[in-house]
Amino acid sequence: MAKKSSSVFRRVHDRALRLWKREGTPKNLFILAGGIFVLTGTLSAFMTISGSVSYNRDPQDRVIPSSIAVVLRHPLTGEILSAPLANLPQVFGVMVENSADAWPLSGIDQAFLVIEAPVEGNIPRFIAFFSDGQTVAKIGPVRSARPYYLDWNAEFQGIYGHVGGSPEALADIATNGTLDLNQFFQSEYYYRDELTRYAPHNVYTRTDDLKKSISEIDEKYSVGSPSYDVWIFADGASKSSTADTTHIAWGNGYDIDWTYDPSTNAYHRTQGGNIYVANNVVIIATDIGTIPGDDKGRRTVRTIGEGSMTLLQNGVSISGTWKKASPFARTRFYDEQGKEITMNAGKTWIEVVDSLDRLRAEKGE
Repeated sequence: MAKKSSSVFRRVHDRALRLWKREGTPKNLFILAGGIFVLTGTLSAFMTISGSVSYNRDPQDRVIPSSIAVVLRHPLTGEILSAPLANLPQVFGVMVENSADAWPLSGIDQAFLVIEAPVEGNIPRFIAFFSDGQTVAKIGPVRSARPYYLDWNAEFQGIYGHVGGSPEALADIATNGTLDLNQFFQSEYYYRDELTRYAPHNVYTRTDDLKKSISEIDEKYSVGSPSYDVWIFADGASKSSTADTTHIAWGNGYDIDWTYDPSTNAYHRTQGGNIYVANNVVIIATDIGTIPGDDKGRRTVRTIGEGSMTLLQNGVSISGTWKKASPFARTRFYDEQGKEITMNAGKTWIEVVDSLDRLRAEKGE
């Protein structure tokens, strides 16, 4: 995004202004103050030193203990870098449908993070995250917004790509500061595949188009450079030699198998003949319901607070807790002792379910 200012004051000021516009009344000063606190917390750096260390976005501000070996890692994937990045990458959160009519999907395999949650009809839908450092030729089919995906997108100050949305989602977008890229009004950043697909499964985008939207978004929202918190990353190492599978019972023909591959220390996701690969798989349980009186059966999904989770990594299953303090805070994962779990460098998938009882572990060979 256009680098209008890199100062801490400017970033805090911009976020405070957005929160003030959103909350609007003096009685919500505490909410405003909380938003500023969250923002200043996100100024923690994206460099890992033998596990974790704070790294300010301005390389001149970082303090590195001389006795510790430095390992530079990408703030979004944890992959090792040869030199520090000048700024946090701009993130794009794109709504991608996962109905059987849309298979095979495009671009999902190149997202650094995918979050899958149910929409109406118990059909899963993704928000797939890409950065301005990637080149992805086709992403989609792009579909409509739902409110809970906005909270996950807010973790990155992401530019949010979608085609329309539910009434609740569109109302939230209008008031909560989402960096909106709605195909209904900004169609130049999307295209239709009329040769091989039919509506509504034929709207796509690509990272080149998403990057072109940055100047318009910056002019409209005046948010400056992105600011967000990062996970702790490390290089993974296999702890198992068996190809164990975790089965997730979505129902309606959308069941998922995540099978561990000891040879690559990665997990293969199989659903309806489609296969994707991830280095971390997190299954989080939260409150999922139906909006009262909604004639489409649209869902409510709790994104803030905490709940139980299972994290698949290095061939083992880790039980623990997920936590997300606010829309702008990163979702984080903790083991049963309360220690934050270090994520493997690479790609991460998060599956959102109403209960971990939907999981079934199957022993491999």
